Amino acid sequence: MSENFTLPFGASVQRRSRFARLGGFKGSQLSHIERFQLRRDQEAVVGVRGSKTPDQAGKAGFALLGGHPCFLTSQDIHLGVNESCRDTARVLSGFCDIVLARVYSHSTLEELDEAASVPIINGLSDLYHPIQILADFLTLQEHYGSLSGLTVSWIGDGNNVLHSFMMTAAKLGVHLKIATPKHGTQLLLTSDPMEAAHGSNVLVTDTWVSMGQEEEKKKRLRDFHGYQITMKTGSVAKPDWTFLHCLPRKMEEVDDEVFYSSRSLVFPEAENRKWTIMGLMVSLMTDYTPQTPTPKF
Repeated sequence: MSENFTLPFGASVQRRSRFARLGGFKGSQLSHIERFQLRRDQEAVVGVRGSKTPDQAGKAGFALLGGHPCFLTSQDIHLGVNESCRDTARVLSGFCDIVLARVYSHSTLEELDEAASVPIINGLSDLYHPIQILADFLTLQEHYGSLSGLTVSWIGDGNNVLHSFMMTAAKLGVHLKIATPKHGTQLLLTSDPMEAAHGSNVLVTDTWVSMGQEEEKKKRLRDFHGYQITMKTGSVAKPDWTFLHCLPRKMEEVDDEVFYSSRSLVFPEAENRKWTIMGLMVSLMTDYTPQTPTPKF
């Protein structure tokens, strides 16, 4: 899970493997992530693909750990445009101890990690959203007391959040059912939302139009007609069913009656992103000790 990386002037640090997706982690490791406390001051960079809630969660969480977050927006940093991702990664490694990156293309994250000498966390990419899933499961653990045996139903787009759910659910003993339209999906289990919701503990959805898909909005709204989560959807779920959404939410995805009901765990989950990021950062830096060597002139 780690390797040695040599910096200029003979500095040597232990480089932790990236947190780009959840496929390489065991269930015990995922549970372990949330049980750390930071013992040293570090500096973080958060960028590039904007969204208020996750960005604020990252900054707040790292500051609470005693770190000093530095936030770079797409206006401050132009990955792969004015400077290659490889060069940017090496520059960031020089003044940061950990990088949380929100990017459009997952290949950008791979390039950053390949060249960086510090841990890289996937804050969001077009393929995966691992931090969101960790926060989701932390929220469900708090609410139900145990994850083992729960059934989660995904009703919506087959996107990055779903990909991370698929990688994680079975490792934590959670059953996963998926309902998504037939067009343009990589995996189809059912196209009937009511069938997916039947007997489930948790109903989950996300945006139907992700960043970069704005030109497809009209077609996507047509394809997802009938997929709005309502109390009728929940009527076939288990009596204690709950609801989750990544945010920001649109009315066509879930109605107000569900979104603002006592069944909704959306806002507790939003807070839990902070705690998740805190645990994740400390977990990744457990064996990482920055060194500042004295140049030999």
